[in-house]
Amino acid sequence: MRVKEFLLRIGVRKHTLRDYFLVIVGASVQAFGMRLFLIPAQLVSGGVSGAAQIIHFFSGFPIGLLVIIGNIPLYLIGWRHLGGLKFALRTLFAVLVFSLLTDLLPYVLPTQSITHDILLNTLYGAVLLGAGLGLVYLGRGTSGGSDILGRILNYRFGFSISAAYMLTDSLVVLASGFAFGWEKALYGLIVIYMSGLVAEMASEGSSVVRTALVITEKPDEIAAEVMEELERGVTYLYGKGAYTGNDRTILYCVVSRPEVSIIKGIISEIDPEAFVVIGQANEALGEGFRPLLKK
Repeated sequence: MRVKEFLLRIGVRKHTLRDYFLVIVGASVQAFGMRLFLIPAQLVSGGVSGAAQIIHFFSGFPIGLLVIIGNIPLYLIGWRHLGGLKFALRTLFAVLVFSLLTDLLPYVLPTQSITHDILLNTLYGAVLLGAGLGLVYLGRGTSGGSDILGRILNYRFGFSISAAYMLTDSLVVLASGFAFGWEKALYGLIVIYMSGLVAEMASEGSSVVRTALVITEKPDEIAAEVMEELERGVTYLYGKGAYTGNDRTILYCVVSRPEVSIIKGIISEIDPEAFVVIGQANEALGEGFRPLLKK
């Protein structure tokens, strides 16, 4: 029996293997960025991992284990905002891989920092962290921590995704000023900004909000999966093919930047022959995004 046939028989799809491979690579790259540049330079990148660095400084408790512990309550609270079981499992997997490697890498890497130049540590740490996060996004997962908090703030209080990330990460980085000094805290803010840019470039691009137009023979199946896994609304638009003269159903959906790779994966699994157009929107107002306020 061929490997592909065996995997299909036990319910493992090619896309699933690809997703988990990207999550493993992405989480590993993040861990290397932390251990080679950020942790030795006492630079905090925000989120749960940043808070773990601060606690580690005062207590000596392993950073990776602290990341797992810190993500447990957030994971339980944010389960319903993670985009379904598949997305949640990938997020859990990414957190575990990142945490384990963060604690195990010191046993195989040099104990001394590669460079003592804080600017180089900032730049290279941010690039590796952002590239790893972008790969995790491509694997249809998140790195937990700030991603979960960001989704909760977006869902409950109407914060935009980018504003929610900046708020949660900046608070942790500013708190690091009390532990590592304010100069390093300011460099930490640069890490947040640069890693976010690199993550966008690695995963999808520079826009926070994207629109998707999908022409498919299986509109109901795709719409149902998007609504279940991403908890995003889908609108049916009806048109006619100019060449064929056939009536067609077009799906329209607005998603956040990290969700672009997820919706592409959903479409490719259900209808690989679908025609998909991903557009860019300057702003999205309404449920799931920023509230539409009356002037």
